Amino acid sequence: MRRRMAKKWRFAAAHYWTKKPEGVTLTVSPSAGPSMRTPARAAPTLLADLGGTNVRFALADTGRANPLMDDSVRRYRVKDHDSLAEAMRQYFKDTGLTASRAIIAAAGRVSEGETVKVTNNPWQVAAHALQAELGMEAVHLVNDFAAQAMAVPLHTHDQLSSVGAQPIPALGTRESQTFVVVGPGTGLGVAGLMRREGRWMVLETEGGHAGFAAHTTEDVEILHRLNERFGRVSNERMICGNGLVNLYLALADIAGQPPEEYTPEDITARAEAGSDPLCVRTVETLAGIFGSVAGDLVLNLGGWDGVYLTGGMLPILLPWLKHGGFRERFEAKGRFRETMEQVPTVAMMHPDPGLLGAAALAVLDAGKALLPNG
Repeated sequence: MRRRMAKKWRFAAAHYWTKKPEGVTLTVSPSAGPSMRTPARAAPTLLADLGGTNVRFALADTGRANPLMDDSVRRYRVKDHDSLAEAMRQYFKDTGLTASRAIIAAAGRVSEGETVKVTNNPWQVAAHALQAELGMEAVHLVNDFAAQAMAVPLHTHDQLSSVGAQPIPALGTRESQTFVVVGPGTGLGVAGLMRREGRWMVLETEGGHAGFAAHTTEDVEILHRLNERFGRVSNERMICGNGLVNLYLALADIAGQPPEEYTPEDITARAEAGSDPLCVRTVETLAGIFGSVAGDLVLNLGGWDGVYLTGGMLPILLPWLKHGGFRERFEAKGRFRETMEQVPTVAMMHPDPGLLGAAALAVLDAGKALLPNG
């Protein structure tokens, strides 16, 4: 069965990277496109991390141990360009660089490896249309959080920060390893990252939309209030930027305190300054609930080798995760407490994890091995 899979493309629920004597064969899910297997090549690959407001570009040199070319990173605002193709041309013009292949990590569900609709982004993005318009050899679309999960093996030790006393996991030390990758930003991204017999496999999920499980009396009170507003309450209703506002409003109601019209940035700024006790309590509560959800994901996915934390909110939340209730609630899993106490939680601190993960995919696209990076 495995030999058959190595010879042809097959859509699956995960990404498989298979090391063979002649190189690496890549089989990907619909979100990564049907033709990412190519021979080794020296030419750089264009990388894009596409969101609703901004698109970041960079190049990958797949011959380097650190394939992401940091000095090639540029950011463009979506509203300043009519299309992704126009933005790509502008990048090439501004940098004087060029590439014949592209890997685009997009914040949306990729359909059949060909098209993606990014939330709050007017661009119509189709892989083959881009390839034809720009005269490129190949253009591949992947989900942005799948790319972030693939960034894990390329993080250097100094780009990781432990949340808790557990040591940072050593990748590739065993044939079988399973990790959870989870991150709050505009939404809550969840993925599984697995290594099996030398293969990296990313399991894409919509775990952020799983139903919220209340663990404390306060959780129950919060759940009641969000249920009145939204009906079904998912984890993402609390663990994301807008989730901060949802929690703030719920906690204000619980306290019998009239709420202010705060944005997520207002809440985190006042919490950091210690100028508003309710904002402090809001961020503390989010950190605790995040710990509960991350722990549940370990149980759901069997991620006993560790949890990697990422997402746009991570730099703001990290001090609260390290010193608040994150680890206590992460570990509070009843009969599994002793096991959970051994599971490391690690923050990914690379400034562009989406581009880094796309660079990892470029390495595999070039038929080369992806190894843990220092």
